[in-house]
Amino acid sequence: MAYQSTTTMVRWSPWDYADKSWTGRDITGYGIDAIDGSIGKVDEATWDTGSSYLIVDTGPWILGKKVMLPAGVVSLVDHPNKRVVVNRTKDQIKGTPEFDESMLADTGYRERLGKYYGEGGAGWYEYKNF
Repeated sequence: MAYQSTTTMVRWSPWDYADKSWTGRDITGYGIDAIDGSIGKVDEATWDTGSSYLIVDTGPWILGKKVMLPAGVVSLVDHPNKRVVVNRTKDQIKGTPEFDESMLADTGYRERLGKYYGEGGAGWYEYKNF
């Protein structure tokens, strides 16, 4: 299924959703689609301004690993089809810094993750041209 984002972005913020109309609805269990295919399901999502993220269970795709994705990589939430589209590739997500529950409040981890996905990091060129 092809998705197209209609969001106009002023400045990318790793911890904020690009489109505020997506916020506030439960998306737990929604499938996650990277640029090049499905990567898993939403295990948890937050909607806090300036600190929003998704926890994605990748299932057997990367050996059952969970990853934290900053809200800024979400390009579309398709509620009717229960899908979340992110503007990164599977390999970029696979290379994300390791995640475990104890890191939820770790500001150092969030900073590393923001840099990984941010300007000059994983997928930045592709994201800017997506």
